[in-house]
Amino acid sequence: MLAIGSEQRDFVRGDILFNLGDDADAGFVVQRGAFRVEDGAGAEMTVGPGALIGELALVVPMKRPSSAIALEHSSVIRVARSLFQRVLESDPAAAVRLRDEFAVRSSQIASDILMAGAKLTT
Repeated sequence: MLAIGSEQRDFVRGDILFNLGDDADAGFVVQRGAFRVEDGAGAEMTVGPGALIGELALVVPMKRPSSAIALEHSSVIRVARSLFQRVLESDPAAAVRLRDEFAVRSSQIASDILMAGAKLTT
C-alpha cells in the first residue's frame, strides 16, 4: 500500500536529499546507492539499500536534525507522512510493529549517547 502512493526520486553523487533544518514531512527508503547522513555536530553515518532515512518525520512534524547527501548514483522512495498515517490507521498490526521498532531504536540511541558521554569524561 505504501508503494502505491509513494514516489521514486533519483540522485547523482553530491545531490542533497535534505538539509539540516528543512521542514520534514516524509521519510525515505533507500532503493539503491548510498547516502551520507550528518548532523550539525559532525556525527555522520553512511546508509545504503533498505535503510529508512528520516523516519521520525513519518510520525511527527519536525525540522530535519541532519542532512543527507548522495555518495553515488542513488534512488529513494519518498513516503509522505499523510500516506504513512493512513496506512497505520488501516493496519493496526503495522502500527504495533512500528511502535516496537521505534522503541528499539530509541533504546539504541540512548545507549549510544551514554557511551559517547562516558568516552568524553575519561
